Amino acid sequence: MPAKDPCQKQACAIQTCLQANKYVESMCEDVLREMRRCCQSLSADRVSVCCSGFSRDQNTTKNQTTTL
Repeated sequence: MPAKDPCQKQACAIQTCLQANKYVESMCEDVLREMRRCCQSLSADRVSVCCSGFSRDQNTTKNQTTTL
């Protein structure tokens, strides 16, 4: 059995939040922040498919947030 994705819980929380808020991302900032935190916390040998759209570089994440 494959190992559970380390950030799957946060990815599911994003989907739940977006659905509940009619896909208005600004209503889910706290959940998105937790996902970024999870993705950034992974060591080089741990992979998360759920993090494929999130940068592991904290500075890039800050820049993306400020340009939205």
